[in-house]
Amino acid sequence: MASGLAALLDDVAAIAKIAAASVDDVAGAAGKAGSKAVGVVVDDAAVTPGYAMGFTPDRELPIVWKIALGSLRNKFVFLLPGALALSAFAPWLVTPLLMVGGTYLAFEASEKILEALLPHDAGEDLDELALSSTDLEDQKVAGAIRTDLILSAEIMFIALADVAERPFAVQAAALALVGLAMTVGVYGVVGLLVKMDDIGLHLANGHTRLGRALGRGMVRAMPSLLSGLASIGTAAMLWVGGGILVHGLEHFGWMAIPHLVEGLSHWAGGVPRVGAVTGWLAFAAGSAVVGLAVGAVIVGVVHLVQKLRGGAGH
Repeated sequence: MASGLAALLDDVAAIAKIAAASVDDVAGAAGKAGSKAVGVVVDDAAVTPGYAMGFTPDRELPIVWKIALGSLRNKFVFLLPGALALSAFAPWLVTPLLMVGGTYLAFEASEKILEALLPHDAGEDLDELALSSTDLEDQKVAGAIRTDLILSAEIMFIALADVAERPFAVQAAALALVGLAMTVGVYGVVGLLVKMDDIGLHLANGHTRLGRALGRGMVRAMPSLLSGLASIGTAAMLWVGGGILVHGLEHFGWMAIPHLVEGLSHWAGGVPRVGAVTGWLAFAAGSAVVGLAVGAVIVGVVHLVQKLRGGAGH
């Protein structure tokens, strides 16, 4: 009896060791894969606050929560199963699908730039004003979730590339862990950003002189900060979308544009002490130019088609 109990305890201990090793393996794989997607996470955090701007303070966090839930749905319902299926059965499709997503980001950013630079039809503003607050909120949330789908796809596929050689169970667990951690991190930061003015207002009514000064400074700075983040978000969509296209062209052996962008990055990376930073900035700038060029062409085609359809309707 005693020997049987000892054997059972040995088996339990062995299973526990295997489970612990598996957890360590998943955590290590997720950490390594997630670290390579940090750049896209920064882009996501810069893009999203703009979708919660323009609403009353009581709706800001609920909007961020809706977008966060949509992001989780994107990752766990669509992207995680899709990424694993593509990895198993059609790995050749990953790059073309990423390039489609990158093209969409470039188009959306280019359209935002065009709308900011050129006068547009006042009817568009009237159409938006005609929407109820609920309809406008739903429209903004839907737009944010569409953009998140592309950025989340980039995060998941970057992570997948780093765990592609691991067992299927480790791949699935690592991607799930990366998706959850990135979503909590991004939307936690976004929630803090959109409520920063309320925090500042609370401090401005506090009891200490330092707290009141800090609070007033936060309230005054928030409009500029949120406006700056909206601009950073647009730029981020350009450099992420353009970067996806550059890497895709390189993958398919069309090297002219990738060589040009990478050459610029290597040249800028030769600056002493700050070469890593200047090299990355040069690559981001070159990618953004590619994204803007592609996006501008698509915006032009879309507007031309809309104009022709409008003319045909009269």
